[in-house]
This record gives sequence, structure tokens and C-alpha cells, in this order.
Amino acid sequence: MRHWVRRIISPVSPMNDHCEIRLKSEAERQRFDTRLGISVLLNAFIVIAEVIGGLVSGSLSLLSDALHNLTDVAALLIALVARLLARRRPSLRHTFGFHRLEVIAALFNGATLLVVATLVIREAVVRLIHPTPVEQMTMLVVATVGLVGNLVAVVLLHGHDREDLNVRAAFLHLLQDTVSSVLVVLAALLVKVPGGVYLDPIASIVVILFVVRGTYQLTRRALHILMQGTPPDVAIEELRAELIAQFGLRDVRHIHVWELGSGYHVLTAHVVFNGDNLCAQVAQLPAIREYLRKEWHIEHATLEPEIESPGSVQT
Repeated sequence: MRHWVRRIISPVSPMNDHCEIRLKSEAERQRFDTRLGISVLLNAFIVIAEVIGGLVSGSLSLLSDALHNLTDVAALLIALVARLLARRRPSLRHTFGFHRLEVIAALFNGATLLVVATLVIREAVVRLIHPTPVEQMTMLVVATVGLVGNLVAVVLLHGHDREDLNVRAAFLHLLQDTVSSVLVVLAALLVKVPGGVYLDPIASIVVILFVVRGTYQLTRRALHILMQGTPPDVAIEELRAELIAQFGLRDVRHIHVWELGSGYHVLTAHVVFNGDNLCAQVAQLPAIREYLRKEWHIEHATLEPEIESPGSVQT
């Protein structure tokens, strides 16, 4: 495909670099989608293995880790589907496209994790009150398999965990589950020591604390986006001051910045020009939009020009 593009575009054409970059980014997206798909299959295998191992060995920590891995499967699937749908072109029905899908999916993931956490904590408390013996070898083998699988999935997604909110959610799931797998392995190694029967439910509770912490941060971020809050990396006053200084504006008013999805920033603002040399000043609007895109990562900016003479007073 790349060689075909080179044949039909002149080497000196300014479109050449643009097409190369576009093809490269598309290839990178497809490679990462493949990694997500592999991670889904890997975690589905871990879920099956841990459910069987948990039932055979009687280990609550294995079953809780299986539930956690099941939410990993859901998170990875939702991340993959959201990435694919987000690439669909905007339509008259959905003029901003489908960027909000990843936010809604992340919120769903958070709610699912909280439900699972509640169920596991309840069972862990029961096990602490009424200890239940577990079969050590089965627990240890299955926990080790789960740990290796989670490590492989973490490596597959490493470096891409900040691409969008849903990928970050999936990566957090996997990272937390890797830690929980370590705890389950340790609990399996020590289950036969005096008092070791309590390590299985204790490991389950510690795992859930990791889950709840990550879920809180993820859910808070998703709700902030849905409420059209200002992105954390955008300081409104600093942005206003830079625009005034950079383009010689009289003022910038009614600035509103929000996110359609993680990393996709949208802005509306009133740009106030001086009355002098009006045509030249209004002609700066495209340059202002480009500045916002490059320096502030604002992908879509709607700017309303206002004219105000130096001696006028705003009412």
C-alpha cells in the first residue's frame, strides 16, 4: 500500500509526508488493536483456569482473582470496541462522532468493579470468621499461571496506556490483577503455615482495596468528562493570557473547554479584537485555531469574533 501511494504521488509533493504519517499511524493503531485482541483471549483463558482451580482447591482468592480477570476481559473488549467505533466518521445524527463511547464504557467498567468488590469482600469476611482449608498445590499452580498471563498482557499494553480513557482503564485492570496474582501466589505458598488459612481471605481483601482505589479514580475521571468539566491539563487563565499576548487581542471572553473523550478537547470562546485594522485582525482566526491545536491540544475550536474600540467600555 505504501509503495502504491509513492507511485501516484510525486516525491516533491507536500502530500507525501502527510500520507506516510497517516499510513504509519493507521498501521500502529491496527497493531495495538491486535494486541488488545490477544489480551482479551489471554485473560479469558485465565478466568476459566482460575474458576476451575478455585472450585477444586476451595481458594477464595483464586475465585476473586477470576472475577477480577473477568472484569479485565470486559474492560479490554469495551476498549477495543470503543476504539473501533470512535474511528467512525461523524454523521448528521452524531455530529461529534463517537468519542463519548469510551467514557460511557469506562463508567460501566467502574460500576462493574464496585459490584464485584462488594461480593468478594462479603465472602472474605465470612471466610475470616469461619476459616476454610484450601488445596495448596492446585492453588499455587493456577495462581502462577494467572500471574504469568497477566504479566504478558501488561507487557502487550505497556506504552499505550495513556492513549484513551478506556485503554487506561484496561491497563489499570491488568496492573491491579498482576499485583493480586502475586498476593495469591504468596498466599498459596504460606497456606500451610500456622495461621495460613487466614491468608487466602486476607489476600482477597487486599486485592479488592487495589480494585476500589483504581475504580474510584477512573469513575471520577469519567464523570468529570460527562459533566463537561475543564480538562485537567488546561488552565483557563493561562490560556487566555497566552492568546492575548501571542495575537495582540484586546480580550478573550466566555471561554469554555471540555472533552468529548479523553484527549479530545473542544473549545468555544469570544475573541475580542481592537477596532483598528479589522480585516488583518480577523484574518488571525485560523492561526489562533492552529495555535490552540498545537500548543493546547484543542482539536475543535469555535471562535466568535467581537470588535471593541480601545476607548469603549464593556457593559
